[in-house]
Amino acid sequence: MSSQDASETTPAAATEAAPATPKPRPVPKPGSFKAPSPAVVAAHATHPVKVPVAADVSDEDKAAAAAFGTVADDVVSVKDGKDTHEVGPAQGDEPLTPYVRAYFDLKASVERLGARLTASELSIKDIDDALATIRTALAEPKVVGDLAALRAEFTPIEADAVAARDALAEERRKARAEALERREQIVARAEEIAAAPVASVHWKNDTTELRSLLDSWKEAQRDGARIPKDVERELWKRFTHARTSFEKARKHHFNEVDGANAAVASRKEALVARAEALTASGDFEKGAREFRDLMNEWRAAGRGRRSVDDALWKRFQAAQDGFFNARRTQAEAEEAALAPNIEAAEAAVKAAEGALPIKDLAAAKSTLRSAQDAFEAAGRLPRAEASALSKRIGAVERAVRDAEDSAWNSSSPELAARLSGATAQLHAAIADLEDKLAAAKTPAEKKTLKESLDARKAWLKQIEG
Repeated sequence: MSSQDASETTPAAATEAAPATPKPRPVPKPGSFKAPSPAVVAAHATHPVKVPVAADVSDEDKAAAAAFGTVADDVVSVKDGKDTHEVGPAQGDEPLTPYVRAYFDLKASVERLGARLTASELSIKDIDDALATIRTALAEPKVVGDLAALRAEFTPIEADAVAARDALAEERRKARAEALERREQIVARAEEIAAAPVASVHWKNDTTELRSLLDSWKEAQRDGARIPKDVERELWKRFTHARTSFEKARKHHFNEVDGANAAVASRKEALVARAEALTASGDFEKGAREFRDLMNEWRAAGRGRRSVDDALWKRFQAAQDGFFNARRTQAEAEEAALAPNIEAAEAAVKAAEGALPIKDLAAAKSTLRSAQDAFEAAGRLPRAEASALSKRIGAVERAVRDAEDSAWNSSSPELAARLSGATAQLHAAIADLEDKLAAAKTPAEKKTLKESLDARKAWLKQIEG
């Protein structure tokens, strides 16, 4: 996430205020009615029923409604069951007419509400306002007409309206509960990401997920049902805290990574400088050993930022390749200069090999000494030839030494006496062990004696040849 995301303003209020009790709408005074024309009424296509107005009501219906009114002392009254209510002043030559017209307007309001309950989408406020207006008009009538019949007509419509309002309220409650649960899930997941141990955090993926959670919050705020403002404010506070905590941890982590990477880069930069200095020195004997040490130090330096590591390794390899290529070139030049010495050394080795097989030890030793002197005098040789020729003359040297040892052993009285005494002791020991083995009773004892007997027989065989 970015610091810009973290500093976004707190979202707007997420819930509608509970509908206040509406004030009764004032009933028009007699003479103030201006009935809409039939054309205007017909233009309201959203109402599937014909709304009665004074111009559309028959004279018979008007007369039937007027029968519920009386005029006395310039006051118009209406019969309401057994009661009589004053509805307003009597004015003009036909004082009941405006009140009758108001009755049919009220009747149209009742019918209009019933029609709209099934033909259009009404909000809770629309239903509450309509019910409040009609209830007030029927409770304190300012019209002339059959109020009992109008109340009877209104009763089922009122019940339907209340049921529709309750259904809408329940739908809104469920929608708000679902919206609240969704917001809780978003916040809980953000808190889970923020609280994860650093070792288990995948910084790139978790940062992307937190941004996605922020988008989900905005979408829920824009398209979902509203939730109470105080609840939304508290959830937003938790969500923001989780995102801020994660962002701080992310910055701290990458600051540490940058510091570690810088330290690794510094160490490797120093190694590269030493490698480049070795390449320029031309000291191939010492340089080869130091390059091995440099490689071990490079491995121990650790891993840094890949791009920096790759660039430094490329320089290190270039210095290393340059050093060993130069050493190879020098070695090839030296070996080419030593090639003329091969012929003399080869001749010396062949002369030494001519003493084999050895028949006269003194003559063989003389021949070997002469050959060794000639081999040394031939000078330095190329690596491959020096190894091969040294092995060949070395074989002759070993043969002469073996012949000397054999001659000395065969002619030494002291050695012969020691061997004779050892032989006698072994014979006596073998005889004693054989007697003990014949008398042994347990398998373990027989096994021990047998091993000792076999060892002494082997020694005797070695001495006697």
